[in-house]
Amino acid sequence: MEPIDIFTVRELRQRTGDLLRDAESGRLALITKHGRPVFVAVPFDERLLKHGVNKALALHLFQSGQVTLSQAAKIASLSIENFLDLLGEFNIPAVDYPVEDIEAELEDIG
Repeated sequence: MEPIDIFTVRELRQRTGDLLRDAESGRLALITKHGRPVFVAVPFDERLLKHGVNKALALHLFQSGQVTLSQAAKIASLSIENFLDLLGEFNIPAVDYPVEDIEAELEDIG
């Protein structure tokens, strides 16, 4: 899981470059005020241009492991099936299962 960078409103002046680098590398950032979320910075990329904020945010959050498949589908206002289609459009795997775990489970079965 890739953590989301968190910036306080006060830090934005000193860390604007960090926020910009996050966006350029496709990472989300959360901006807080007094410890409470104020807004999320979503990278301006193909996802955002093609599908809008909700779907782009859902894709980013799901791909980084911040939300589950069903949560991401809800954020995107899609059914799970339609969200799976959206994941396929961007070649994002729906399941992230380490090869070692698969091999261990196959050994347990056999």
